[in-house]
Amino acid sequence: MKELLFAITEGLVADPSAIQITEDPADDEGIVVLHLTVAADDMGRVIGKQGRIAKAIRTLMRAAAARENQKVSVEID
Repeated sequence: MKELLFAITEGLVADPSAIQITEDPADDEGIVVLHLTVAADDMGRVIGKQGRIAKAIRTLMRAAAARENQKVSVEID
């Protein structure tokens, strides 16, 4: 899952070397939380107008996780 999130984010940002993804272990409900951190200048590109890009990223990640019988949540820090 981390690789997919990195690939999606890498195409959006100007500084791919600043991308950091940390993964929390699954909680009681089986949800794995991925924390995405990018450079301050790229934050607007990842969030998008009214959060549309962030929503799209979360939707793609949920769909990919569902194919593997997992649950994933993406937090943009």
